[in-house]
Amino acid sequence: MATFVAQMWVQQGNLNGETLAALNTEQLKVVAREVQLKLPSKVKRSELIQLLVEHLDLTFLVLASERTEANANQQKSAGEQKAGEGPEAQKGEIAPISIEQGLLECRKAEARSSYSSTWYGCRRGSIPEDNLPIIQAQKGWPRDEHECIMDGAANVAFILAIRDLRRRKRRRDCYRQAGKREEPCADEQVPVQHPQDSDTEADRPIQQRRLIDDFLAPNQDYNEEEEERKYFRRKRLAVLKNVVCASLGSALTYGVYLGLLQMQLILHYDETYREVKYGNMGLEDIDKKMLMGINVTPVVALLYTPVLIRFLGTKWMMFLAIGIYALFVSTNYWERYYTLVPSAVAIGAAIVPLWAAVGNYITRMAQKYYEYVNYKEEHVQEQKRPPKGACHRYIIIFQSIFYFFFNLSFVGAEMPMTFFLNMYLYQPNHTLSAVKHCGTLATGMIEGLNKTVLMKLPQSISLIVVESVMMGVAFIAMLMVLILCGPAYRPTEEIDLRSIGWGNIFQLPFKHMRDYRLRHLIPFFIYSGFEVLFACTGFALSYGVCSIGMERLANIIIAYGVASSVFSLLSLTMLRLPRSVPLLSGAFIQFLIIIALFCWAPIPKNLHTSNLIAVYSVAVLWGVGTALNKTSLITLLGMLYEDKERQDFIFSIYHWWQAMAIFGVYLWSGTHMKVKLSILLVTLVVAVLSYLWMEQKLSKRIPFRIPRIPKPRHKVRGYRYLEDENSDESDNEEKPSEDAEPELTPLDVEDPEPAVGEGQVYEQMGTDRDEQPL
Repeated sequence: MATFVAQMWVQQGNLNGETLAALNTEQLKVVAREVQLKLPSKVKRSELIQLLVEHLDLTFLVLASERTEANANQQKSAGEQKAGEGPEAQKGEIAPISIEQGLLECRKAEARSSYSSTWYGCRRGSIPEDNLPIIQAQKGWPRDEHECIMDGAANVAFILAIRDLRRRKRRRDCYRQAGKREEPCADEQVPVQHPQDSDTEADRPIQQRRLIDDFLAPNQDYNEEEEERKYFRRKRLAVLKNVVCASLGSALTYGVYLGLLQMQLILHYDETYREVKYGNMGLEDIDKKMLMGINVTPVVALLYTPVLIRFLGTKWMMFLAIGIYALFVSTNYWERYYTLVPSAVAIGAAIVPLWAAVGNYITRMAQKYYEYVNYKEEHVQEQKRPPKGACHRYIIIFQSIFYFFFNLSFVGAEMPMTFFLNMYLYQPNHTLSAVKHCGTLATGMIEGLNKTVLMKLPQSISLIVVESVMMGVAFIAMLMVLILCGPAYRPTEEIDLRSIGWGNIFQLPFKHMRDYRLRHLIPFFIYSGFEVLFACTGFALSYGVCSIGMERLANIIIAYGVASSVFSLLSLTMLRLPRSVPLLSGAFIQFLIIIALFCWAPIPKNLHTSNLIAVYSVAVLWGVGTALNKTSLITLLGMLYEDKERQDFIFSIYHWWQAMAIFGVYLWSGTHMKVKLSILLVTLVVAVLSYLWMEQKLSKRIPFRIPRIPKPRHKVRGYRYLEDENSDESDNEEKPSEDAEPELTPLDVEDPEPAVGEGQVYEQMGTDRDEQPL
């Protein structure tokens, strides 16, 4: 069919630039053979068209019948003859047809699926009535603009074809939408004007420019509002992906750390393992120094944590800290003093920056999600502060999601012991043979625990395999944060956060503790560190292992982790209930458990079902209290301090006090159990009373003191942060301005009026920002 069409066009003299452009490569080669044109062995389609144009003296804009006057007369006479014969064309010729005839032929051609070629107009839409004759094209005709351009269409003829494709596509869509109707579409009433229809040669450049402008015009089918909606939907999905990946990365990191530390301490506790594996190296002494490095180093973390987060950025701080945890795992391949102790000190230095960065990251994701949901709001488009309490809903949801995944780290931490170490442990009759007191009567961890807890020593290759799996998990956590987690701030925002001066960044965490809201929450920060470590050490060892055996230690921690993970979702009740309900509920649950632990002294080696149920039930209930306390507490911080320029300071303070509490648990590890329970109970009562006092002050609209964030200084000239931008300067010392309003309002009061009396000293946000007060 291709050969027949090409030969027919050559014989009839109907060749021109547009008919050549309609042919595919094989058809063009047939035309070259018919006109006796010698071709090179390898020739492109665009080059082949150019050779034929030069050989036949054709143009892309003038029909072949217009080359000579004789040909023009012949075409005119042929047209008159066709008009006299009626709508039927002579045999071997292609007659122009109307729009209605074109649609009829289109339906006929679609019905004949066996016909190899279809009418060009039927394939692309209806046919212009008084324009170019319809050409019978193969399926090699370019399907889109890109393919036309790739075929070398740097000429007006192809621009004509592309414009017709667009016009016919719009007409086809019009027919699809309108269905069967009598009136034609709007595009059908406007005939396509080609350059050859111009009266004079001078009009052709103008027509060509118009055609090019029409070709480069924007797509008429583009819906800006719909595309904007899709764009922000993708942004919201990206935020959810960031939250899930950050949560899983944190859970994997902490699970690997706890699991390796637990396995390492159990192996090093066994006397036979130390003597056979490492001789007189003193592993027990190394373990004490390693634990000291992990627990003592965070004492000074508040001095450098905000500086590191501002310098590296939130995401990169997370990545670097997880890398330090992976370094700690790698040092266990070669257990020596110069590998274990320095890596433990590095872990202690990275604890506070890591969890402060994670808390800041999750809160920022909640704020960004609010911006992407309400992208049409004026304050979002102008990048101003949102209205008070606008982001609370998303902060609650995202923190609940984070702790749901993160608390599963306690489950993952017990996988090495469950699948590897338990097969080497002695039964309780051997390990607990000398134990006489458990629970509230115990002193230290487990008084009288046997020095040999391993029936046989694990092979070195088995330990290497387990540690390699942990190393791989830590590496996966690093990659998740690096690749899958997006940035927490815009680049310009990170520059502004760093540009307030490193001296201000160093001082602002301490100045924020002047705020009575933060001071009243410090007892809860301390108790949060106490209760988690007590669950993993004090209760799990003195009440669990002491009575039901070391091989069930993993089950106790797993029960605690699953309960704390599942019941973290209970903090979603803050969406409907007052924010104090989940926090006080968790405190009340743990208060009852502490009272019960005061009176409970389980019998050693008691494997009765009732004792097992009691131990696991306490672990589950303690996990419920942990879930409610930690999730509600960090959510409360995000709700009280909505300003993105303060959140890294607030979370640094929170996790620093937690680290101080963990250091206190490390110091009291050798005391009597009743002393530990008394400290827990007193801290819990003080924390609850202090929190209720804070809520009472906020309800009375008592102003709180919050330091002003200095203006970003992109051109730093020396150490002058105390001159122009004095963050110690109070409102009574500076001149009032129109934009400056004090941050005195509690967040749970709608549209309050700040109660500022004479002599009240408070500090406010910088007057250089166009922001609303808290």
